[in-house]
Amino acid sequence: MTKLPKLQDENVLYCYMETPCGILKIAENRGKITEIVFVAKAEEDHTGNSEVLLRAKQQLQEYFECRRKEFDLPLSFEASSFREKVWKALMSIPYGETRSYQDVAEMCMNPKASRAVGNANSHNPIVILIPCHRVIAKDGSLGGYSYGSEIKKYLLDLEQRGLKQ
Repeated sequence: MTKLPKLQDENVLYCYMETPCGILKIAENRGKITEIVFVAKAEEDHTGNSEVLLRAKQQLQEYFECRRKEFDLPLSFEASSFREKVWKALMSIPYGETRSYQDVAEMCMNPKASRAVGNANSHNPIVILIPCHRVIAKDGSLGGYSYGSEIKKYLLDLEQRGLKQ
């Protein structure tokens, strides 16, 4: 069976933002952030600006300047109930702190699901705001990150600097 391509919603707007650790694509639909992901390069077409995109860029800029520790942007994502539980658990991890995949599995009332937590993290559509970078291996090592361990380490180090300010 051939999978049909997802139709582009004409209400989706997106923009790009250069950060110290790469280019972010920020998308919104109907006033809610639907995607923040690292991309290799910014594309020219279909970019837009809206109040929520401008607020997202401002808040992310403040985050990268160690002046923001929490975000207050409306989010929208589609996910299985398990992934939604994981992502909500991630949003409860305080700035500058980490949890193991096992810890997050336990937060989701499913202590044997640490691999599934890793899988949910790898499908996180809204990085930084849903801080999957704060999840590390049980032994304290970084563990995986969809955008590479260098970016994960940068974000964790950034938050440690932010705690000292």
